[in-house]
Amino acid sequence: MPTSTLPRWTLRQGVPEDVEAIAELRAEVVMRPDLERLGRYDEHRVRQRLRDAYASEHTSAIEAHGSFAGCVALRPAEDGWWLEHFYLSPALQGRGIGSAVLRGALDRADAGRTPVRLDVLRGSPARRLYERHGFTLWREDAVDVFLVRNPTP
Repeated sequence: MPTSTLPRWTLRQGVPEDVEAIAELRAEVVMRPDLERLGRYDEHRVRQRLRDAYASEHTSAIEAHGSFAGCVALRPAEDGWWLEHFYLSPALQGRGIGSAVLRGALDRADAGRTPVRLDVLRGSPARRLYERHGFTLWREDAVDVFLVRNPTP
């Protein structure tokens, strides 16, 4: 939820038309440095993977000052939720918006007493944000680190 100490922002339900803005934020701004560091950046593949996985019904768009600024998806799974496609414009990072959005998603999972899983690229600074919010290592491979957070009362 927005508070007076954060820049003005809102969440709205994602719509199919958001897919290209999300794909661009993912490809050029958020994931590119980590993918390049890992030698895995492909400008077409990174966008297409988002397009193939995008589900507007599970996505919330983040708007700041009336413009698209990011998104987060909370997808139901057999054994809980998957937090996916959590991207925020770098101009708004470090200002508390990401933490507030994440807390909202985790509150939803806690209300349903369900775990939340996610994956981040190895070496991604986003991992610190997730660990501050109670995520712990579940498993990892050569590229991805998978984290889990069990519900809290």
